[in-house]
Order: sequence, then C-alpha cells, then structure tokens
Amino acid sequence: MPRKSTRLTFAVLATGAGVFSMLQSLIAPALPTVQHALHASQSTATWVMTAYLLSASVFTPILGRIGDLVGRKRTLVAVLLTVLAGCLLAALAPNIGVLIVARVVQGAGGALFPLSFGIIRDEFAPHEVSGSISNLSAVIAAGGGVGIVAAGPIVSALDYRWLFWIPVAVVAVTTMIALRYVPESPRRSEGRVNWSAAALLSAWLVSLLLPISQAGQWGWGSARVIGLLLAAVVLFALWLFSEARSRGPLIDLRVMRLPAVWTTNAAALLFGAGMYSIWTFLPGFVQTPSSAGYGFGASVTASGLLMLPMLVAMFLSGVLSGRLEPVLGAKTLLTTGAALGAVACGFLALWHDRQWQVALVAGVFGFGIGLAFASMANLIVGSVPIEQTGAATGMNANIRTIGGSLGAAVTSVLVTGRLQPSGLPYASGYTHGFGLLALLCLTAALAALLVPARRAARVTGAPRASEQHGRTEPEPAAQGARG
Repeated sequence: MPRKSTRLTFAVLATGAGVFSMLQSLIAPALPTVQHALHASQSTATWVMTAYLLSASVFTPILGRIGDLVGRKRTLVAVLLTVLAGCLLAALAPNIGVLIVARVVQGAGGALFPLSFGIIRDEFAPHEVSGSISNLSAVIAAGGGVGIVAAGPIVSALDYRWLFWIPVAVVAVTTMIALRYVPESPRRSEGRVNWSAAALLSAWLVSLLLPISQAGQWGWGSARVIGLLLAAVVLFALWLFSEARSRGPLIDLRVMRLPAVWTTNAAALLFGAGMYSIWTFLPGFVQTPSSAGYGFGASVTASGLLMLPMLVAMFLSGVLSGRLEPVLGAKTLLTTGAALGAVACGFLALWHDRQWQVALVAGVFGFGIGLAFASMANLIVGSVPIEQTGAATGMNANIRTIGGSLGAAVTSVLVTGRLQPSGLPYASGYTHGFGLLALLCLTAALAALLVPARRAARVTGAPRASEQHGRTEPEPAAQGARG
C-alpha cells in the first residue's frame, strides 16, 4: 500500500516530467532569436536541438535501468538536480558553446519518464496504476505542446533566457519536495550496471541519430552520413551480442521480445515519426508568408496559438484514456490514437487554406497523441516484470524519439527538396510531407492491431511477464496491458 500521499507524489512526478517535455520544444521556436543573440551561425545553432536529442536518447534507458537497480527515488532526485544545473547553465550561457553543453546536461532529464512510471508502479495501489500512468502521459504529451505555445510570449515579454530561468525555479521546488515526500523504491533489481553494454548502446544511438539530424546540412550521400549509419548498424549488432551473452543485461532482450512489448514499440516508432514531424513542420507552414501561395505569415506567438487546440486535446484525451482503458483496453486506445493521427495528417494534406482548418486538424491530432501516449505506457508497464519497468519504458521513449528523428528527416527532404526562387518551399512539398505522415500514422495503427489482446493477470489469472521468466511479483502488474 502507498506509504505517503500518492497525490503529492504524482504532482512531483508530473511536474518534473512535464518540465522536461516542455524543454524539448520550448527552445525550437526561439532558435533564430538565440542564434542572433549569441552571434552564432545557423548550422551551429541547430546543435542546441541536436545535443539535447542525443543526450536524452543516451541517458533515458541507462538511467532508467540504474533506477531499477539502485532505487528510483534516489535516481529521480539526482536527475532533477542535473536538469536544474543544466537549466541554470543555459540561462547564464555567455556563448553558443556553453548553451550546447547545457543542453547536453539537460538531456539527462529524459530518465524522468521511466523513473516516474516505475515509482507509480511501486507506490500506487494496483487499481490506481493504469489511470495514474494515463494522467502522467497526458502531462508529458501536453508538455511538448506547452513549449511550442509558450515560447513566443515568453521571448516577447521577457527574454529568451527566461525559457530556462522559469524551469530553474520550478525544478528547484520540485526537487526539494521530491527529496522529502517521494518514497524510496521498496524493491530493486539484482545485479549491476553493464557498462560495456551502456557504452555500446550510447554509441549506436549517437551513430544513428547524429547523421539523421544533420543530414540536411551534411548531405545524405556524404561520407560522414553514410559512415555513421554503417557504424550504427555494426554497433547495434555488437550491442545485441553483448546483451544476449550478459548475465546482467542493461536491457533484457527477452523482455523486448515479448509480443506486447515489441508490437507496442513498433507502433511507437511509426507514430513518433508522425508526431514529432507535425510539431516540427506545422509551425513553419503557418509562419510562411502568403506570397508563397500558402501559409498565413503568422508570428511565432500566433503560430503557437494555432497549436493551442492540439495542446488542449492532448491533455484532455490523455486524462480521458485513464477512464476509457478499463472499458476499451489499451490496445484499442493505441489503435484509435494512431488512426486519428492518420486522419488529421490526411486532411491537412488536402485542407489547409484557412487558419481554423489548421487549428481543427491540430486538435484532432492532439486527441490522437493523448490516447496513444497513455496507452503505450500502460501496455509496456503492464507487460514487463516490475524490476524491468525503468529500462523497458526508457527504451519505448527512445524508440519513439528515433521514429521522430527519422520522420522529421524524411519530411524535411520532401518539404525542402524543391524551393521557390524566394527560397521558400513549394506548397506541394508540404502536401507530400503531410501525406507521408498520414501513411506513417496509418501504419502505426496497423502495428497496434498486432498487440496481443489480453486481460490483466489479476482478472484472468493469466501469467504475468515476470512469471514467464521464472520470477514472481509481490503485487499484481499494472492493468494497462489489457487490450
């Protein structure tokens, strides 16, 4: 049973995870302002985003696993302190180099997602787990939208440095409350961190994501891009070999092969490609001057407001999914969320002549994001042994990020492949890009249909994932795997 107020614990987890999610997108609309203020080139300024992406990809699964081993509260507080230091360094950064380093430090906050899911599974009563994970997923999804919407007003009213000063204050208070009120994990995984596997995991993730994120500047056919992608394949194979032979793997590949896990991760890869690409390209579309034959010439603030329906819909549907999941099942919600994303992108490809059309489509996509985020987390948490919660949910978040990077890179090729004499993309580039995203989300919905339909163990008496590996759990698994 919970030993302290689960409401306060949830508030701490939601605040920490929400701030990190917001930091992912908060700086993107203000990047030209940052570039000008710090006298940096455009290619250098893009590293403010790239460094954060690479850092989060490396730290999320590794620190999630460390939390499983040494204690989730202890790791949570350490991660919050790291994010606090990163935000403070960014707010004070005298040049672009220091800001990039600060973003690397902030990237450690990616571990807040798996740590939070693990703490909920540890501390909340079994009947509260699914709804709490859905609510937390709603906050995580909405956090990215808050960043897009809030960036313009903050920079206009204050200064871009306040994009980091505000998180400094919020994270500082959150850390103090977490230190005092969040209970320590009652159970730990056995073993130790497999540092060679951690190094290989980090190496193949960086080798994969770096060329994808920089291919627009380096060129897809450049030696750097091809060489790094080949290195990623080799390092990935070495990582699989290392994990398969290890007695204490960083990521238990047997867990990753569970049907409910690999199918959910496949849907996460495809849906992440659509979701992150919409966040990246829709603001640029509405900011394009109407002289290009499309777009509305919106300011950063105005384009953020057009994304507001997406933000509201994400949060509401995420919360609603916690009520719907016991009735419809997480599999149904994931399939529905991905299908709504496909419908939204399909309409956007054909129907974008008025601002209200874009706002409406953004709201539909946001509703799909809320459903998909919550159901993915519930499917993973409800399908893995409790001692693997951090590592498994961390990998799910990473796979979603990898999908987002791939989707954004391919969409960028379609959008910017042909440019008008003015240097702006043709309308057909965006139309083809949105059409591709519709196809990706539709494929994600088809992948979600492959998720095994089953009822929670405590309802049907079916064996839990931990029992499949010869282990027993003191408490029932979360009910989120119900499909």
